[in-house]
Amino acid sequence: MTTRILMTAEELIKMPDDSYKYELVRGELIRMSPTGGQHGIVTINISLPLASYVKSHNLGKVCGAETGFKITQNPDTVRAPDVSFIARDRIPEEIPDNYWPFAPDLAVEVVSSNDRYDEIQQKVKEYLDAGARMVWVADPKTRIIMVYRSLKEVLVLTEKDNLSGEDVIPGFTCSVADLFAL
Repeated sequence: MTTRILMTAEELIKMPDDSYKYELVRGELIRMSPTGGQHGIVTINISLPLASYVKSHNLGKVCGAETGFKITQNPDTVRAPDVSFIARDRIPEEIPDNYWPFAPDLAVEVVSSNDRYDEIQQKVKEYLDAGARMVWVADPKTRIIMVYRSLKEVLVLTEKDNLSGEDVIPGFTCSVADLFAL
């Protein structure tokens, strides 16, 4: 019989930097490989207009890919979406120095070539179960964005469509084609 030692969010944040990104899933440490060029460009193409809009309308905060969210505890799960948004009314007076203690209002995952469909779906489920109001999954290979409000409510957008922040980021829209421009 083997006993697994689970890690906590507090132990994860104290790990030394070794150039990898880690997430914690039900206490188990998951090492993430560095992403490729397309992933990085699409992530920035989403981050820049979103951050600009959110800041200019004082709607909250947009965070980058290294930002962790502790979405479950005992055992802990810490996820780091590629882009995230937290509404202004949920931001504490003092921004945490460690992980946000809740799910973002919007989590964005950009699919990498080494991502498996079931892993992405698991992340979407975890974000929604933890209270995220919307999840965007952007796939550079198929050039589509899937908008999740629940696992049963999924909107698939192509390059001919516009992406909307709906009621999570009111008034935000952008062209899907622009997000995939390399």
